[in-house]
Amino acid sequence: MLYVGRAGSIEERLAQRAQISFRAIEVGGVRGLDPITAARNLGRVVQSIGRVRAIIREFQPHAIFATGGYVSAPVIWAGALEKIPRVIYLPDLEPGWAIHATARWATRIAISFPEVARHFAKNQTIVTGYPVRAEFFQTNPTRARAMFDLDPSARTVAIFGGSRGAHHINQAVVANLTELARLAQIIHITGRDDETWVKVQARAFANVRAFGYLDDELPHALAAADVVIARAGAATLGEFPALGVPAILVPYPYAGRHQELNARFLVERGAAMRVDDADLEKKLIARLSDLFNAPEKLNAMRDAMRALAQPRAAENIAEVLEQLTPAGARA
Repeated sequence: MLYVGRAGSIEERLAQRAQISFRAIEVGGVRGLDPITAARNLGRVVQSIGRVRAIIREFQPHAIFATGGYVSAPVIWAGALEKIPRVIYLPDLEPGWAIHATARWATRIAISFPEVARHFAKNQTIVTGYPVRAEFFQTNPTRARAMFDLDPSARTVAIFGGSRGAHHINQAVVANLTELARLAQIIHITGRDDETWVKVQARAFANVRAFGYLDDELPHALAAADVVIARAGAATLGEFPALGVPAILVPYPYAGRHQELNARFLVERGAAMRVDDADLEKKLIARLSDLFNAPEKLNAMRDAMRALAQPRAAENIAEVLEQLTPAGARA
């Protein structure tokens, strides 16, 4: 395997940790930037096509797997020029600009849910589910709470803003921390930027655990919870169903449509509640109290979330890639 991504990125660190070879390319975002910066970054994306073609000729892959985002665009285009089978995986419910720009060059497009197929050419898509680490299916609340030295029978809330954290969620939590700690024991994943000041505030509460970032422990931190308070990034569509954990979702208002769509998808299926980012601080305690005071509703949300889980998603994607690989090249 060879991972192609941005230099100095999270994916580079994770690839190195997993002992997967990594090659860096120069790319930059386009959406939400001023026209000059966007044009410059688009030029970098185009220029990277030649770099990726050279990488492909050197590595000689039998298939390419891309997960969207601007870093994947030159990889898909270069793969098409080199005639390598190309699978794009779309984790969200709606394609972003990179997938819109590359979909016609994909051999197959893997999607998490059947509702997404309407965005692509007929017979191009295959529903695989959202792949998550095996640990999300292997952990359980009792084991998870023991890992974090929490009361196994007490109400538990996990608060998670994504890999980089969510400053506004952190502010709302700290503003309500006294009432939150009375209501439940807390696992708060703050992101690195807010780690120090949130931990200072949390020291006064014996039942609050604050962390800047969790990697291997993340599935257990979420599994420990009766309710998760989180943004509505694509991972919520895979990780929360795998755990069967109800959610209060706070879509990031500047992330385009995809977080709103992800939140709506889970809310409409009875698996989550939604709170506007601007209202979180004043509504947080009321929303949690409503759930904890209605155990039948909480159980129904748990069942609805678990019904969306697709444990074989990773295997399904692997099978798609294997089917596109020449028979003589298969291991």
